[in-house]
Amino acid sequence: MALLTSLSLAPSPLQSSTHFYDDVKLLSSSSSLSGTHLTSLHLSPSDKNSNFHKRLVISAKRISGLEEAIRIRRERELLGSSNNPKRRLPLKRGRVSPRLPVPDHILKPPYVGSRELPEIANEHQIHDAEGIAHMRAAGELAARVLEHAGTLVRPSVTTNEIDKAVHQMIIDAGAYPSPLGYGGFPKSVCTSVNECMCHGIPDSRQLRDGDIINIDVTVYLNGYHGDTSKTFFCGNVSESMKRLVKVTEECLYRGIDACQDGALFRKIGKKISEHAERFGYGIVDRFVGHGVGTIFHSEPLILHHRNDKSGCMVEGQTFTIEPILTLGSTECITWEDNWTTLTADGSPAAQFEHTILITKTGAEILTKC
Repeated sequence: MALLTSLSLAPSPLQSSTHFYDDVKLLSSSSSLSGTHLTSLHLSPSDKNSNFHKRLVISAKRISGLEEAIRIRRERELLGSSNNPKRRLPLKRGRVSPRLPVPDHILKPPYVGSRELPEIANEHQIHDAEGIAHMRAAGELAARVLEHAGTLVRPSVTTNEIDKAVHQMIIDAGAYPSPLGYGGFPKSVCTSVNECMCHGIPDSRQLRDGDIINIDVTVYLNGYHGDTSKTFFCGNVSESMKRLVKVTEECLYRGIDACQDGALFRKIGKKISEHAERFGYGIVDRFVGHGVGTIFHSEPLILHHRNDKSGCMVEGQTFTIEPILTLGSTECITWEDNWTTLTADGSPAAQFEHTILITKTGAEILTKC
């Protein structure tokens, strides 16, 4: 479950301008093919003034035409219209049903019963052999629940139905759904559709053909949290949204590949940024990964963009990596429920998450079946 960072970090210049760089590359290559580079103009002294002016006007027209073509292409991508000419409707709040009950015999996290958002624990969570075994069990259960939730994604299904299925599977396994009651969160899973970056609250809205949905599952099993999420396709999804989802998942695994005992935390953001920037996607910096274990959210905070964060990973440590990428702006707005967070420009967002264990030579993914 993504954590809102309290750090005040300015976005990287590369991150904020990658779309511009892509457009400049396309403009440059297209201009050279059409012979419109101003530096390639050859003028004789006699016609220098008049011909230069004429050619400058022609070049400017060609360049403005390319810029218009680029603008149209980006608008089409933002609308997700590669396969579907229909305009995607903005996300609207549905009806939120009452929270589901949890049997008394199931162990509950200490924050249950309070509407106060817990403080981020300062200690890093480093486990002995017994703790690692518990983390593996919690991670494996979270992965199985997420896999099952993904099979439910199809047009006409409501996110509330997904929440019910997730809730039932978790309590049947003798575990507690970690989001339920965390800072007053009213549901057992987060469901973030289309332009929702994260923390979407399941409700009565039906999924539609062409939607993408991130399902974020966290379980509390035997006193340990396992946290994972994945973005799924609903029906026929546009090529631009498919590409966004694919690259976001690739970014997650590049971040994981940077992890091992003694590695710098900032390498995670560097690896993710390098890959996302190749495709011109925005990297959301407001939400971060986090330490996880007996405590839901703790240090270290994992930044997914380029940063100068100090500190090194330690063998036996567990935390999440959960990048969010956008097709457009990384600016966001939050609904009055204080949870549901959307891209400010309505562009699609995708997220993937794993809980990992740091080993001497790499990282073990705990949230896999």
